[in-house]
Amino acid sequence: MLGFVSLFMDVSSELIHSLLPVFLVTGLGATMFAVGIIEGVAEATALIVKVFSGAISDYLGRRKGLTVLGYGLGAASKPLFALALTVHWVFVARFMDRIGKGIRGAPRDALIADLTPPEIRGAAYGLRQSLDTVGAFVGPLLAVGLMLAWANDFRAVFWFAVIPAVLSVLILVFGVQEPGTGRDRGKAVSPIRWRTLGELSRNYWWVVAAGGIFTLARFSEAFLILRAQQLGLADAYTPLVLVVMNVVFAVSAYPFGKLADRVSHQFLLVAGLAVLIVSDVTLAQAQGLVAVAAGVALWGLHMGMTQGLLATMVAGTAPAHLRGTAFGFFNLASGVAMLVASVLAGLLWDRLGAAATFYAGAVFSVLALTLLLLRRRS
Repeated sequence: MLGFVSLFMDVSSELIHSLLPVFLVTGLGATMFAVGIIEGVAEATALIVKVFSGAISDYLGRRKGLTVLGYGLGAASKPLFALALTVHWVFVARFMDRIGKGIRGAPRDALIADLTPPEIRGAAYGLRQSLDTVGAFVGPLLAVGLMLAWANDFRAVFWFAVIPAVLSVLILVFGVQEPGTGRDRGKAVSPIRWRTLGELSRNYWWVVAAGGIFTLARFSEAFLILRAQQLGLADAYTPLVLVVMNVVFAVSAYPFGKLADRVSHQFLLVAGLAVLIVSDVTLAQAQGLVAVAAGVALWGLHMGMTQGLLATMVAGTAPAHLRGTAFGFFNLASGVAMLVASVLAGLLWDRLGAAATFYAGAVFSVLALTLLLLRRRS
């Protein structure tokens, strides 16, 4: 049921986000640097807030209340996009939406770990990621259809996105039962007693570092959309960029999640980074939409190979009573890296052009790959 909650919210969010970069640039006159700041701050906020929501869920020993709050805040932010008259309005709406995502993310992920036996945990996270991603390509498909039906009326499409967001909250409130975990596993831990982090192992902190490096190498997908528009894709069809990426993501996430239960996690991380390098170079050198589509598909494959895997590694290296906190600090590192990566991507695009943005991503990927190979040898 949690998968369907995520699916409906992802339909709503991706319906908006698949059009938002173009709306910002063509409708509100934003620069690429401004897009990078908005996307970087928004995504970093979502990840950093998970630190506190995860720790609080561990302290309370309950997950559902925070999850409802997070999904509710996300739903409440959707009308603001339709009402936005300036870039600042969009920034506020995006910030509010991502706070909601941050509040719900760690408790939801910890809840999955609470309910899933260790031997099938990789498959469980892969399945959840696949359901998330189904919503992430249904949303852009709806965006294309509605843009064509409503003559490129961005605001009307944004209003439509309110409907699946509200459905998501209703399903969560009435269809998901709180399991009896949390306090049954032991004494609750205060989220402000940072000395409890000493209970997290060295292996866990290595996973945190690996997640941060990965995120630094992968900036916001908004730049994939803008790259396709730059090379001739009409505004109404720009959401198809996310459709291509998320179809590949959805198809690959569950098989790679199952594979993560059987093979070396580090091997899969190295393979995922190699795919990301090829994707960045393809997008940097692209001269037409076919090359862009190939680069975007490879980007989606990289996501399918690594995102469920990283969640599995966090769950596997953290003690049960601190899983919420563990997911939170993992996302703190990823959030800081996402902010740096997206702001740098926008700045490079404005100063040196689109190719420089993607070449920089490839350089960071090579650095991350080198570090992982050195770790694997040691």
